[in-house]
Amino acid sequence: QVQVVESGGGSVQAGGSLRLSCAVSRNNDCRFDKSMSWYRQAPGKERDLVSLTETDGTQGRFTFSQDNAENTAYLQMNSLKPEDTAYYYCKYSCRDRRWTRHDYWGQGTQVTVSS
Repeated sequence: QVQVVESGGGSVQAGGSLRLSCAVSRNNDCRFDKSMSWYRQAPGKERDLVSLTETDGTQGRFTFSQDNAENTAYLQMNSLKPEDTAYYYCKYSCRDRRWTRHDYWGQGTQVTVSS
């Protein structure tokens, strides 16, 4: 079973920075077409992809990086705003030998930005 673990959340003031990490356990069965992405869910809202575009207001402030060799991903968040307050989730997607796609989610990490 693949395990996805996020870390790095916390409480910061507006304008501050946080770096979220996502670690994925190795799995020999689901090791093709791998990808990692970040989602966030604010209170009372749906879980949405962190798109790194102006669509969700993260362009130029958030940066995604990934270390395929270590199965880790990072989300660097700068110039944080109160509207960035949400639970942040990492999603790991992969395919097995039958090319069946699997999605695995972490438990999430809370990010709170105060004004």
